[in-house]
Amino acid sequence: MKKSKISFILTFVFSMIALLQFSYAMSGSSVITNVPNPFNNGSSGRNEIVVISDLHMGADPSYSELKTNLPALQQLLVNIRASSNVKELVIGGDLVDEWFVPANIDTYQGKGQSDFIKRVALTNQGVITAFNNIIKDGKIKVIYIPGNHDLTITQENIDLLLPGVIQMRDKQLGLGTYLSSDIPQLAIEHGHRYNFFCAPDMISNQDIAPGTILPPGYFFTRIGTLHLVENSTKNTSPIPNVTLISTSSQSQQQLYAYFQLWKWTMSIFPINESFGDKIIVTNVNGFKGNYSVNDLLPYQTTPTSEIQVNLFNNSQNTWEQRQKNNLVAVLIPTEHAIANAASADELDNTAFTQYLANPNSNKRIVVFGHNHRATLISSTNSKGQKTIYANSGTWIDNNPGASTENFVIITIPDKTPSSATKVAVYNFNNEVYTQMAADTVSL
Repeated sequence: MKKSKISFILTFVFSMIALLQFSYAMSGSSVITNVPNPFNNGSSGRNEIVVISDLHMGADPSYSELKTNLPALQQLLVNIRASSNVKELVIGGDLVDEWFVPANIDTYQGKGQSDFIKRVALTNQGVITAFNNIIKDGKIKVIYIPGNHDLTITQENIDLLLPGVIQMRDKQLGLGTYLSSDIPQLAIEHGHRYNFFCAPDMISNQDIAPGTILPPGYFFTRIGTLHLVENSTKNTSPIPNVTLISTSSQSQQQLYAYFQLWKWTMSIFPINESFGDKIIVTNVNGFKGNYSVNDLLPYQTTPTSEIQVNLFNNSQNTWEQRQKNNLVAVLIPTEHAIANAASADELDNTAFTQYLANPNSNKRIVVFGHNHRATLISSTNSKGQKTIYANSGTWIDNNPGASTENFVIITIPDKTPSSATKVAVYNFNNEVYTQMAADTVSL
């Protein structure tokens, strides 16, 4: 339970108030259990785009989030390979997990990222073989989009893991969006670019780790995973007290809100080590040294001094520029981004704000991953047109309050005037397919 609670909170999704009516109930058809194989829909051609995400394959099974569900995922991929209707298989981010590693563990074991990838392949051999079989067949396009947990995995190392996979990447490492040529109104991405704690940060810490793009969520995840392994119940160190003195300073107010979030997380995920101990082993993405919790916590040198922070210093003042660098269409105010960072619902709102309600966007179907909650939501945009948002859920072993072993199917419409695009969210458990929700939209 603790493990999945960490994973759930680590999504750090943002809150954006929808400008138009946006229903949060699962919309479309009701849940249907034990449906026929959805990869065989009776049509004569390949007309399905399958989206899976948040597999979180790790290199060490002692703390990896995906172990029990590996056989089911392998079987799903075997079924997809056998399909005569699947045209594309989109991996919507967090294929590999470089973040969910205890803070005191050297992720690369003194070697490099390519060695880490080879260990991931060995640990998850059946699933990797199943992916590669689909790619080698050449009948189904396999497409990869980066997520935050595989933020710094290079194109070369994804190729090492899945030779021949099509990688949809932005110029900025760690981001990508898949735009379908069959359905121009469809966009698929992981969703982390909108998140203060998970979006690539190419501005902070450059004096410490030149070229790094790791955001604060990376360090929180490392600490949270250490808490999980230790099963700690109480912090050895007290959480320092920080007081907002300069209420007229917007920057100080934002940094105080940032402190409050760290205070909350360290209360929920205590660790046995002292906050001053250099326990966070990096050696990744430009970072070379070991760091302490105190390097991350905002602090005051005196009770009346301004709030400061070591790592991610000034990040509250560079969020707007970071969003521009990350090609965010509708900028999210810093205060809102930090204050709502732990909201569990608002990634869905963000899809609506960035795409479906954005007058500069032509997208009417959006699929995200990231928050581990398989969802389908129908809505109406400002032009009165129907839109659909779906979340592809996750494959981690435990996901309390939500399902796991999820995927989304978008059925490409035929050329007839009455044809509509179907979007459906599924669960695959004990070799039984369950349609969680489905709806159609005429484009």
